[in-house]
Amino acid sequence: MKDLKGKRLLVIGGAFQHCKVVETARKLGVITYVTDYLPTEKSPAKQMADYQLMFNITDIDEIVDFCKKEKIDGVISVCLDACQKPYQQICERLGLPCFGTKQQFEILTDKTLFKKCCIEHGVDVIPEYDEAYFLNDNDKDVEYPLLVKPCISRGSRGSAVCYNKNDVIKAIETAKKESANSKAIIEKYMGNKKDICVSYIVIDKEVYLTRVGDRRLGRIEDKMERVSMMGMAPSKYIEMYLKGSDKKVRQMLKSIGLENAPAFMQGFVDGDTVRFYDPGLRYPGAEYERMYERVHNESLIRPLIEFALLGKVKTKMHSLENGYMQRGKLTPYLLISVRPGKITEIIGAEQVKSHHCVVSMCEKYKVGDVVGEHYNVNQRFCEIDLVCEDIHELCKTIDWIYDTLIIKNENGENMVFSNVDTKELMEEHR
Repeated sequence: MKDLKGKRLLVIGGAFQHCKVVETARKLGVITYVTDYLPTEKSPAKQMADYQLMFNITDIDEIVDFCKKEKIDGVISVCLDACQKPYQQICERLGLPCFGTKQQFEILTDKTLFKKCCIEHGVDVIPEYDEAYFLNDNDKDVEYPLLVKPCISRGSRGSAVCYNKNDVIKAIETAKKESANSKAIIEKYMGNKKDICVSYIVIDKEVYLTRVGDRRLGRIEDKMERVSMMGMAPSKYIEMYLKGSDKKVRQMLKSIGLENAPAFMQGFVDGDTVRFYDPGLRYPGAEYERMYERVHNESLIRPLIEFALLGKVKTKMHSLENGYMQRGKLTPYLLISVRPGKITEIIGAEQVKSHHCVVSMCEKYKVGDVVGEHYNVNQRFCEIDLVCEDIHELCKTIDWIYDTLIIKNENGENMVFSNVDTKELMEEHR
């Protein structure tokens, strides 16, 4: 596109999720800059950019001054939660196009404001309890277990399942410490309810559904029951979602005034509805956009780059009306997690990357790294993104990956754990 060539784009955040932004921008002839506080060798997107910067994403004044001096044409952050508010502030200071206003980012970042917005628009949410119930001994009518979590956080940090009042009081303090606004949320624990994630893109005020995916969580015995091990799209609940929730969600996103933006929401399937609990004014963070492009030969990143640099979207997307159905293919991402320990050997990674179903593989750890005892997203070794023809090819591929990708510790033991049960997966999709 001629009107993009030579323009200067600053990407806020250099994690692997932004590699696809840099790749797409460079294909369009855009000059790319990436900033975070990490050295280049630890910042994947920074390694791919034309220019590498060392500003922390919270160094708003310094970044704004740099953009003015360098004549940056646009700023973007597509997938990283921690980057979204700094991104909005930088765009506002520079008068550059942004996915949302301060208020819109608040609604789609703060879980309490999000829940209030959902209720106002008839979108179902998880029942919630006030902290006073437990501090004033009014919990006699409370139905345990409950989930206590930070109001504003990421990656399941600070969350706990509670079975009595004392558990709740302790968990509240932990959650507040992990929350950006020092507030905790106490809600009904959804237990074995199926987890679902939906993604949208708004272009010229029109809201398009791009993905409905099921999330498979880890095993309780591995302490990974709140951590995603796999995302599968399209969801087996997609017809229910389209019938009962999609229209209300689209109307809500329109109502809060989004014009050109990505958005996502996570929730639990509860009967014939989805009860939402977590939003984002961004894409979820997995590499679904790469899989979408493999299936449709159209980029979900390109329109966002156009908007950042031009203030409008010029590309005509032909797949958006029903792209979430993915032409009958399955587009899962597999999240390989490892037990705590020191990684001494990685076997089979290159074989996995070259498999015909694998679109991409992003590794978080390398040989010599020590994986802590976190039992959240920090247990994650890599994300493997797949496009498969059907459930049979998918299950066969997953089993092959588990047999091929071996991550060894100092005792020569395989650290990979809490694997997806493909027999169970096959049964669910019959």
